[in-house]
Amino acid sequence: MIAPDWFREDRLPHIYCTGCGNGTVINCTLGAVEEMGWKRNETVFVSGIGCSSRAPGYILTDSLHTTHGRALAFATGVKMAKPDLNIVVFTGDGDLAAIGGNHFIHACRRNVDMTVVCMNNQIYGMTGGQGSPTTPLGAFSTTTPYGASEPAFDLAELAVAAGANYVARWTSYHVKELTKAVAAGMQTPGLAFIEVRTQCPTNYGRHNKLRRVSDMIEYLRSHAMLVAKRDRLVREGKPVPEDTFTVGELVRRNRPAMGVRR
Repeated sequence: MIAPDWFREDRLPHIYCTGCGNGTVINCTLGAVEEMGWKRNETVFVSGIGCSSRAPGYILTDSLHTTHGRALAFATGVKMAKPDLNIVVFTGDGDLAAIGGNHFIHACRRNVDMTVVCMNNQIYGMTGGQGSPTTPLGAFSTTTPYGASEPAFDLAELAVAAGANYVARWTSYHVKELTKAVAAGMQTPGLAFIEVRTQCPTNYGRHNKLRRVSDMIEYLRSHAMLVAKRDRLVREGKPVPEDTFTVGELVRRNRPAMGVRR
């Protein structure tokens, strides 16, 4: 999918667990970067803290590995100082939606010209498998041993409501669709947010009867519902299955953007 000259071979092999979906998301993102024809010296990758945030360390461009939850704040600073740079942010559901929640909301509100790719594995994968703001109701983690009792954030819908110009959601199973969505986000001025539901067999799957990688990927495949199908069910007054989540493009609009290149 991608040319090897985007990778830092001196950092390989990677630290990701066997079966982790983050590598797939990196491949899809770099596939979109190549489709855009971006150059390495004109592209910056930014991340916070977490499994997903290790991604820029494997990419042969300038990058910032920032403090927990602050990736969007750092990325905003880079974009304001150098509007001609292409900015891509890698983040996770804990990094983005918990300690970084306010940065997320206001980056969408300001509609800062950057592409944000969130690897949502619905758990804190790096620090021991604690429940995150996207851990589903009833799901088990090290901090929800009796099942999560709090409702989960819908990150994509939150980005739409907060004002991002482009919002889409796919999974690590939908590699072609995901690559196209990231490229579409890169082509859209303003903030593009692409949520990727991805598997974490080590810290999510083994607590929730999805220990095998194939089980987690099949879950992502079988529980994803196209936005158009969901909307059709709603129009027809039919129930939307509670155990599904929507995938596809949620919004593409042209609100005024901050930091668009001169």
